[in-house]
Amino acid sequence: MPNVTKQSLIQDIAKSTGLARNDIKVVVEQFLDLVGERLIDGNTIEIRGFGTFACKPRKARPARNPRTGETVLIEERLVPTFKFSNDIKDKINTLEAIASEAEKLPEAQTETVTDSSEA
Repeated sequence: MPNVTKQSLIQDIAKSTGLARNDIKVVVEQFLDLVGERLIDGNTIEIRGFGTFACKPRKARPARNPRTGETVLIEERLVPTFKFSNDIKDKINTLEAIASEAEKLPEAQTETVTDSSEA
């Protein structure tokens, strides 16, 4: 399955809405810029039915340089995270369940069955 890029999202939105691609590009880029700015400011962004963007603290910890074997200290830092909403998780799991059930079916069961009384 190919990755979805920002450009492909813009193109899909343009097709489904009939709006100009340039206008949609401005909106999408502005949205992404604002999300980044709000995270930098320490805010959490919750989009109901989709998910939550947040920055979580990571404690300082020792690590090892694989090249030299030297122990180095990784400083405490904030890591951006995204947590999907339960709605999205349920939709994904439903789609995965349908796809996995379809894969389990033998080919004979996926063919169209005709009514024998018509023959």
